[in-house]
Amino acid sequence: MTAPVLDPPRRIHFGPAVQHSFSLAWRGILKIRKNPEQLADVTIAPIIFLLMFTYLFGNALGGSTANYLQSLVPGVIVMNILQACLTVGTQLNTDVTKGVFDRFRAMPIARSAPLVGAVLADIVRYLVCLTVLMVVATVMGYRVETGPTQFVVAILLVIAFGLCLCWASVFVGMLMKSPGAAQGLMFVFIMPLTFASNVFVSPVQMPGWLRAWADINPVSLLTNTLRGLLNGGPVAGPLTGAIAWMVGFVVVFFPLATWAYRRRV
Repeated sequence: MTAPVLDPPRRIHFGPAVQHSFSLAWRGILKIRKNPEQLADVTIAPIIFLLMFTYLFGNALGGSTANYLQSLVPGVIVMNILQACLTVGTQLNTDVTKGVFDRFRAMPIARSAPLVGAVLADIVRYLVCLTVLMVVATVMGYRVETGPTQFVVAILLVIAFGLCLCWASVFVGMLMKSPGAAQGLMFVFIMPLTFASNVFVSPVQMPGWLRAWADINPVSLLTNTLRGLLNGGPVAGPLTGAIAWMVGFVVVFFPLATWAYRRRV
């Protein structure tokens, strides 16, 4: 007599769900280790942006490359973390289209574990991006003008920002039918966040309507926060705005990503 086949449990308690998420995060890290070319966007892009904007526009926008570099590096940190968020949605879309999530659905794991695991694995990409960026910036002449505590807080804050915003990428990845479509739509989404901000130029030089957006842009707020933490200056005001945006990203896009995931698989 054969034993009956039991369906995977529909409800998973919080503790096992966290364990499942970390197990799938480790799967993502192993994929990066076996295919290190996946890190090309977070290793090459920071170098290109720093070199290009510093030496092409530094004298015109900052008076000198040294002064402009001090203002540019915190903004480029935010910009590259923002762009690093694109990959998680594309990779999840690839897994769905290749049938990987069909295997996850048949396993006794939490429904949210594949999404949470993919997001947690992205921390490795953020750390690689930040390491490359800070090493290159230091070689170019950038110096942190505050202390190690402020530097650590800045790094943790920008990683938290990436983890909050990447839920938008997860939502788009679950919504689109192909990885290329997901990447293209997310690129359109981050363009106004990146370039309509204070990363490269002061909003004072912008038209009134664009300046109004740049002043409340989450990228601008986080950039001002990092400038305060790394270069010295006010932190509390822009930090409050940045945290409000981060909470908003999670509140809006986490339920949408979960809904799109359940709808897709």
